[in-house]
Amino acid sequence: MRFGLKLLAGAMLAAAAFVTAADARTIRWARSVDAQTLDPMSANIGPTSNLVHQIYEPLVIRGYDGKLVATLATEWRILPDDPTVWEFKLRQGVKFHNGTAFTADDAIFSFERARKPTSDYRGLLTSIESVTKVDDHTIRIKTRAPNPLLVENLTNIFMMSKAWSEANNAADPQNIRERAENGATRNAMGTGPFTLVSREPDVRTVMRQFADYWGKGQFPMQVTELIVVPIQQDATRIAALLSGEVDVVHDVPVQDIARLQQSQGIRVTSGPENRVIFLGFNVGDAELKSSDIKGRNPFADVRVRNAINVSINREAITRVVMRGQGQPIGYIGSPFISGYSAELAAIPRFDPAAANRALDEAGYPRRASEGNTRFSVTLQCTNNRYVSDENICQAVVTMLGQIGIRTNMVAKPAAQHFPELQRQELDFYLVGWGIPTYDAEYVLTFLYHTRTANNGTWNGTRYSNPSLDARMLALQTMPDIAKRNAELADIQKQLRDQAIYIPLHLQSISHASRGGIEVPVHPDAGAWFKLFRFAGS
Repeated sequence: MRFGLKLLAGAMLAAAAFVTAADARTIRWARSVDAQTLDPMSANIGPTSNLVHQIYEPLVIRGYDGKLVATLATEWRILPDDPTVWEFKLRQGVKFHNGTAFTADDAIFSFERARKPTSDYRGLLTSIESVTKVDDHTIRIKTRAPNPLLVENLTNIFMMSKAWSEANNAADPQNIRERAENGATRNAMGTGPFTLVSREPDVRTVMRQFADYWGKGQFPMQVTELIVVPIQQDATRIAALLSGEVDVVHDVPVQDIARLQQSQGIRVTSGPENRVIFLGFNVGDAELKSSDIKGRNPFADVRVRNAINVSINREAITRVVMRGQGQPIGYIGSPFISGYSAELAAIPRFDPAAANRALDEAGYPRRASEGNTRFSVTLQCTNNRYVSDENICQAVVTMLGQIGIRTNMVAKPAAQHFPELQRQELDFYLVGWGIPTYDAEYVLTFLYHTRTANNGTWNGTRYSNPSLDARMLALQTMPDIAKRNAELADIQKQLRDQAIYIPLHLQSISHASRGGIEVPVHPDAGAWFKLFRFAGS
């Protein structure tokens, strides 16, 4: 894959011995939010995995066309005599950044680590029974039943050094939910194209090209230093690009796209993400902590949830707030994934009159003594994670006010919001969900499954349906594609009709760069800097 690039060459530190001073080239990559950690298994969040992909590598990744690309595995197959066993041939000649060889022992350790209780990726691996070594460069993964889609789940299961992890208090993933740290929180030892030089959370992360990277000669590898600079304020981030302080802005605010497109020397690329933005309810607690209604929970009543569903003008949000950078949607799915249903994706008709009638019928009348409102609640939002996230929430607050729900909005950085969501501390919240497996089952087991040690780890709603839980898990080992698609459709329809979440839109994202750099949009909003070229090279 070739990208026409021309970068501002900044002042450089002395590069590794194989790079001359004239060859040294730096990219300064600005984002609205920093990675929460460098531990590659503790935070299943886009900004974290995007950064980690520069340092660590999985067995396979997804290319810009969404197809699987061999990375630390060169071949994989299901054994012909046992459909419960996957065999992976590991790439030979791969070194960790400390010079030690990557072997099957490291792969087995990494899978075991990713399945531990503090791993945020363990839900992807619940079908695995064991991982065993055939030889130094071959492993076999045995599943509890045939799992023909296992390899699709491995694009963010990063390989770590067993010896380094055990020697540096990193044998277990960091417990980010409880704000703990380990040896991998601020340090790293991967096989990726860049080695970690320094890490200052929320300030900058500096990486330098790995001299012994296995991909040299296969990939352009023209970026010799990569500096990640989190800049939360939109105006400051764009000003840094225009002044030349940064070279790439990963997440361009929608209000700045047109201006940047007209700015000399700036290139903007836009495209749809494999990500849905939605609202979530606390449907399980007896009452809402943030509400003035006590002794009952309005969100436990499907009539209330459906009233909110039809009170949200999705088209207005995408047209006015998102400035066209999104597509309204009626359920949590995307056209990128298997199991997607255009029928389920159709949005409900905006009907505030019907919403008001439903709330009356549900027993939440307007109260003259409370400003003609029905009940109050707090809506928790990020202010630095998704495109126009805070503005989306402000629009929702206004729309809910039209049906008598007094909504107090609290916006905060993603680093605070996500742990609270995972600890099930929120009554009403905004979140976005990417689908890296490109399969609908990922949505079900992470967002709707009852919260357990391995599943439902991002289910902040307290929703629980044991009969559907069993059906969700059965999808992981259902080899009959037609039967599986029918089961997916039925489960997704039931859950959509219960309105546990209120999907808003599929997000689009825009990148901006200077000096002729073209940064294409990946469906997962990732960036692989080893692929970048400079114009004229």
